[in-house]
Amino acid sequence: MTQHRPHTTVVLAMSADGKIADFRRSPARFGSGADKAHLEKQIAASDAVLFGAGTLRAYGTTLTVSQPTLLQQRTQQGKPNQPVHIVISHSGHLNPDINFFKQPVRHWLLTTTAGAIFWQGRPEFEQILVFETPTGKIDILAALQHLAILHITRLTVLGGGQLVASMVESDLIDEFWFTICPLILGSATAPTPVEGQGFLSHLAPRLQLLEVHTVEEEVFLHYRRQRPAFLDYAK
Repeated sequence: MTQHRPHTTVVLAMSADGKIADFRRSPARFGSGADKAHLEKQIAASDAVLFGAGTLRAYGTTLTVSQPTLLQQRTQQGKPNQPVHIVISHSGHLNPDINFFKQPVRHWLLTTTAGAIFWQGRPEFEQILVFETPTGKIDILAALQHLAILHITRLTVLGGGQLVASMVESDLIDEFWFTICPLILGSATAPTPVEGQGFLSHLAPRLQLLEVHTVEEEVFLHYRRQRPAFLDYAK
């Protein structure tokens, strides 16, 4: 049994109390230079990155590959300098004047039929992917299966918590990279890496720790989603 989709990895930095932003949902810039370099390395290893509209609205830009060694590695592998950058948005409500659209990456939009209307015939997005369930929600599994047909074999998910939650609930995440940063953000309303309705403990997805290392005050945790062998899509 296989879903024929990209190998998918979530990469997120969080506070020591498990928040990916403060209660105002400000851009999370609390990671160190080492964390940024780690994120760039994961992006460089990908064929595409996926992130929610809320994440894009918060930052206004995406992180591109700029480290010469990483660029050289992509060239040697026959890949373009930058992976595809895919924004997922049900509504398609994005500001066409943000700096993201000036960055030298391929801009794709994953949305609904209604969300695609504004962008039809406009130059900002190279591709508009519409995959919709009968209830009008984005069909993420169908979208990922389509990405696999387009030879996107490795996908990195950069947030936010609602997107990650929906993908975890649908068992579409294979690995997680979490950077634990040395600060406390608090608040019951501050976003976490996996939001949504949550899981009861006996039904919660289980993880296997693959590696852990520290750089100064930050801890980098690498997990793999545990599945029965016949359901392990990562193999």
